[in-house]
Amino acid sequence: MASPGDAHRFFRATVKAVADVTPSFRRFTFGGDDLAHYGDPGFDQRIKIVFPTATVGIDAMPTGEDWYTQWRALPEDLRPPFRTYTTRYVRNHASEVDVDMVAHEVIGPASEWIASARVGDEVLIFAPTTAHTGVSYGVDFVPPAHVDDILLAGDETAAPAIAAILEQLPRDARGVVVLEVPEEGDTGYLPRHPGFEYRVGARGGTHRHGHLVVSVTDAATALTPPGHGADVEEVDIDEGLLWEVPRTAKGGAALKRARLYAWLAGEAGAIKTLRRHLVTDRGVDRRAVAFMGYWRVGRAEN
Repeated sequence: MASPGDAHRFFRATVKAVADVTPSFRRFTFGGDDLAHYGDPGFDQRIKIVFPTATVGIDAMPTGEDWYTQWRALPEDLRPPFRTYTTRYVRNHASEVDVDMVAHEVIGPASEWIASARVGDEVLIFAPTTAHTGVSYGVDFVPPAHVDDILLAGDETAAPAIAAILEQLPRDARGVVVLEVPEEGDTGYLPRHPGFEYRVGARGGTHRHGHLVVSVTDAATALTPPGHGADVEEVDIDEGLLWEVPRTAKGGAALKRARLYAWLAGEAGAIKTLRRHLVTDRGVDRRAVAFMGYWRVGRAEN
């Protein structure tokens, strides 16, 4: 593996505890001496978790500097699967890291591991280290220094990131959080922030994101004046990646000030609709809208 001084690297981690936070959110506490060097730049820091399967173990994962190219070069049946998650809590003093994952029907290697993982099971986590300094491009919450309101919106896959953002925002921040979750019992997952209005709804077992779209549309009406914005470049969500995080060349926020900063994440079809509404219909400056449509119903993501 990479040296301890690298800004990002793979960590070998062992499951120490498994806890169901809600019916759909399962918290895995990972341990291992190496995690004393696990970094946490904050907010919605993205990480990659490599899972073992019945046919290929985590030791088959390339872990050098060019790991992704080497992984792509492997025969498909010899590639260890990995998925993207958000760091939830880091306790360097105890060499522990918490990651919240969505537990649902088994549809692939990640959901199979989540359903069956036990204490003692191992994974690899690609994450920042404590040697990381400066801008983290794995953090997509990059608001202007001065913003009146913040809109955080997503489905259950975005919930851990939204939770981390809410916990780290200052107490005087204000805005609206819109979350769509699978079941009624999941609606209490998010931590409370005194400056935010919560619009959390359960989907009821379907894959239609009605609550998310309607609630964001309503929130945008309250948070922004009427007006027509710029046309947005449409992305073919079956071919391209619906992902844009406005930044300066040095990685900071694209604007110094904005009335509204919107962070949207989840199923690509819903996020595409919301992005168009905010930028084109409501006139929100696209430099103040971060959107990540990183999954599609019925499709795996690596």
